[in-house]
Amino acid sequence: MNKEYKKRIERVIQYIEANLDNKISLAEVANVSHFSAYHFHRIFTAIVGETVNDYIVRRRLERAVNLLIFKTELSVTQVALDTGFSSSANFSKAVKLHFGFTPSEIRNPDKVKDSKIGKISSKYGKDFKPSDLYPSRITNEVMNVLNLEDKNMNIEVRELDRQRVCTLASQRGYEPEAIYEAWDKLIDWASNNGIKQDEQRRFAFAFDNPTVTPVDKCRYTASVVIGENIQVKQPFSLSEIPKGKYAVLYFKGSPEETIKAQLSIYTDWLPDSGFEPDNFPMLERYLNDARIDGYVEMEIHVKLKEI
Repeated sequence: MNKEYKKRIERVIQYIEANLDNKISLAEVANVSHFSAYHFHRIFTAIVGETVNDYIVRRRLERAVNLLIFKTELSVTQVALDTGFSSSANFSKAVKLHFGFTPSEIRNPDKVKDSKIGKISSKYGKDFKPSDLYPSRITNEVMNVLNLEDKNMNIEVRELDRQRVCTLASQRGYEPEAIYEAWDKLIDWASNNGIKQDEQRRFAFAFDNPTVTPVDKCRYTASVVIGENIQVKQPFSLSEIPKGKYAVLYFKGSPEETIKAQLSIYTDWLPDSGFEPDNFPMLERYLNDARIDGYVEMEIHVKLKEI
């Protein structure tokens, strides 16, 4: 893929993500790309795999459903307005069409009697059931898996300094082969730049919730901490982990159990912590190689801000 094309489309996606709560016109995003408006939409679809409009609608709905799950104090109407919908009626219709369930059914899975197959299944091939993603339903299972006697004592609040990182995004979201491909390239790059494998500090930026977003559409970026003097060139990118307070949960288990551990932070610890998540993606700091050991050992980091 042409590097310039990819760079421009990434700039468009960043613009969309920063403005999801506002009305976004197709002319705006075409202008951000610096491609001809006559051809931009075809280029975007070819590279991203969905139209600009489908991408914007999907991301708005995914953000909205995450709010329904994790911000239960917000009314459905408030969630609708906060995510760029003009009314709760339009919001409910869009949620039902995409997920096959209404907002109230997503918040109250016990009341679900039947549902239609939503667009997320017919278009993206992803099964969606509110009972699978509502965090209060998995709390006990999470704690049994992690074998934690006192949930609150096993999450540590740490003050982290700014860390400069070299990153490489997975090209197919959370698909394991794509993740490992990104890590292999990044680990080799770091080794070639003088950072020994056993000394590499590796973090993944996990932007999306795979219980809501189709696996291949989830945004996952591998990163390794580097010194100030190391130069970063394409296809790698320079980024940073900002200074601040982070909730840190140690996890050791199967890859399939990691989502449950992540959700336990939100449902069991955050509500009584005096903090809320800051506007920064979840981080996973890997402490082993799952392909060799057969299990994942890592620290899950959530950047915090005081309520």
